Amino acid sequence: MKTANMGVLFLVELGALAAVGAYGFTRDVSTPLAWLLGLAGLAVMITTWGLFGSPKARWKTRGAGRVAFELAWFGAGVVALALSGAYVWAAVLAVLCAVSKALAVSWNQY
Repeated sequence: MKTANMGVLFLVELGALAAVGAYGFTRDVSTPLAWLLGLAGLAVMITTWGLFGSPKARWKTRGAGRVAFELAWFGAGVVALALSGAYVWAAVLAVLCAVSKALAVSWNQY
């Protein structure tokens, strides 16, 4: 179960990234601006995860700071899905994230 949860955590991370990227790429704006929005969203998400969220992060977040960071980071994916009109997928991502993160904390997988 613990190994499966680590896989789910990874998929949730990819889901949040995909949601933010897709939101930017699919805006009803000119093609160059849509590309800029999509790539900028991905760049911000990847950079913040690398600096604060990854296991080898330069500045590891702990405790309440970690909770706030993950709420903002994964919340960005949920919000991007909701703003795209994919309300069911936004709810699925939010529930998967909450359950998987709760299990990770109870199993010391952080």
